[in-house]
Amino acid sequence: MKIRKAVITAAGWGTRFLPATKAQPKEMLPLVDKPTIQYIVEEAVASGIDQIIIVTSQGKHAIENHFDRSFDLENALKKKGDEALLRTIQQISDLVDVCYVRQKEQLGLGHAVLAAEGPVGNEPFAVFLPDDIIAAGVPAMSQMLRVYDRYQCSVVAVEKVPLERISSYGAIEPKQIDDRVYDVLDIVEKPPKDQAPSDMGVVGRYILMPEIFPLLRKTQPGAGKEIQLTDALRALLQEHRLLAYRFEGTRYDTGTPMGLLKASVEIALGNSELGADFAAYLRTLRLPD
Repeated sequence: MKIRKAVITAAGWGTRFLPATKAQPKEMLPLVDKPTIQYIVEEAVASGIDQIIIVTSQGKHAIENHFDRSFDLENALKKKGDEALLRTIQQISDLVDVCYVRQKEQLGLGHAVLAAEGPVGNEPFAVFLPDDIIAAGVPAMSQMLRVYDRYQCSVVAVEKVPLERISSYGAIEPKQIDDRVYDVLDIVEKPPKDQAPSDMGVVGRYILMPEIFPLLRKTQPGAGKEIQLTDALRALLQEHRLLAYRFEGTRYDTGTPMGLLKASVEIALGNSELGADFAAYLRTLRLPD
C-alpha cells in the first residue's frame, strides 16, 4: 500500500531555546531563509506524500499561519510589483494538503503519534521529527520508502552514534540483510552505553504500519516518564517485522542551539545565492583564542 500520509510532531515546548521560544514555536526558528519545519514539509512533498498531519499544542498558531494563505501580504507584494517574492509566498501554502491535531498534554513522542490516529486511519504512514534536518541528494524519506516498497513493513531511520551519546537515542540490535538495511532484533530507549545493543541510534524518520496504534494505547510511561514510541516498536517486534535503514545524507540536530548554529552555517555555505558571500565573510573573521 502506498504511503500517502505523514505525521510531523511539533508539540514540544522548545525549552532549550528559551527565551526565543517563549512566544513562538521552535519549529518556526529560521534556518538560513526558511523555518525549520518547512524543510521537513518540503522533504515529505519531495518523497511523494499527499497529506501532512502536524501534531501541535497550545501556542503553535504560527505554524498554521505559515502554511496558510496570507491575503494581506500577497496584496501588499502585488502592489509593490514584487512578483518573485509573491510566488515564493504562494508556493508555501500550495505545497501540500495540511491538517492539524492537538496534543493536549506533552506526554512523549508515542503519545504525539497516537494523537494523529484519527486522520491517519488504518493505513501505513510516515513520521518526521522536525528537530532532525537531513541534507541528502535523495530525500531521506524517499530512500526509506524504497525499503518499504520492497519489504512492506515498518522502517526506522538509523545512523551510527558514538557510544558516549547513545543514551540520548533509541538503540537497535541489528542484523544486516542488505546494503544499509537491517532486521531489528531488539530496540531499547536511551540505554546506558554499557547496555546498548549497538552503536546504531534511531533518528527522526519512521515508516509505521497502523498496527502501532493499539500498541501505543497499551504502552505505559517509560524513559522520562513519557510514552515512548520506542517501547511500542519493541512490542511490535513480537508479532511483526521491523527494519532499520542507515540513510545516506547529513543529519543536523536543530533541536539544540549548537545544532541549529551548525546547520545554519553549513546550509548557508551550500546556498546558491548566499554561499559564496558568506564563505568570504567567514574568512575575514578572527576567531577568539
